[in-house]
Amino acid sequence: MKLVTFAYQSGTHIGALVTHGARNFVLDFQRTQTELPVDMVQFLRGGEANLELAQRAIAEPDERALIAEEDVTLLAPISSPGKLICVGHNYYDHTAGPSDPDEYPIFFGKFSNTLIGHQQPIIYPRFPIQLDYEAELAVVIGKRAQHVNAEHALEFVAGYTIFNDVTARDYQPRASQWSLRKSFDTFGPMGPALVTTDEIPDPSNLELKLDVNGVERQHSNTRYLIFSIPFLIEYLTRTMTLEPGDVISTGTPSGTGQSQKPPVYMQPGDVVRIQIEKIGELVNPIAVE
Repeated sequence: MKLVTFAYQSGTHIGALVTHGARNFVLDFQRTQTELPVDMVQFLRGGEANLELAQRAIAEPDERALIAEEDVTLLAPISSPGKLICVGHNYYDHTAGPSDPDEYPIFFGKFSNTLIGHQQPIIYPRFPIQLDYEAELAVVIGKRAQHVNAEHALEFVAGYTIFNDVTARDYQPRASQWSLRKSFDTFGPMGPALVTTDEIPDPSNLELKLDVNGVERQHSNTRYLIFSIPFLIEYLTRTMTLEPGDVISTGTPSGTGQSQKPPVYMQPGDVVRIQIEKIGELVNPIAVE
């Protein structure tokens, strides 16, 4: 399933991206399965029962519940995660080399104010900044997870989505921690959908690409992650309980704007596009505040 959170007629809803006939639609769960919640985190907390209701609705869609995709605004699939945990330096090609990875994962947090959805604008602030992109695969937790072994870690995953860990590079010297430069409003595009694990049983071999204005800047594969998704879940759940709707963004490969020679940062009017195999594409324009 491709689960979505969307805005339509002044309301926020959850549903699924579906194809009916030759057209793409959003299936509004509230119009076909009224017992389902209107919030994605609450949906995930309902576990298998909610997933089964959603699958039933998708298998036999009520045409009254279908809304043309172009008529809705896709929001971040998880609009208010309890935790939004990001991983730094987690691709071999984004470090000094395969022989020089970090001994332990580097974690930092972003906040819900950063989150926007597909086609929503990343806001360039009122003052000049070095606005950079970071294409990432994000993991969404589906079940409460505490002291999880890596071999069972994927059993606690609801699905996967695309995340852009947008960064103000020139804010790096202003704080010893990373969160400030990464937590401007709109600096966390996510989407377009949360793709459930039945469609991505193995996240360890997914092609990932990013382009700006059609020019490819990043291209890698999740098989080059230094710390795998099962390892990250095991490592995190030693110290904290992960809850349904928590998000782990797994890091970005080489090719960021900062690493170009000379550096090339995003400007108002640019369009950044991320594609991840089996998930789709996340597109966001850059707009002036």
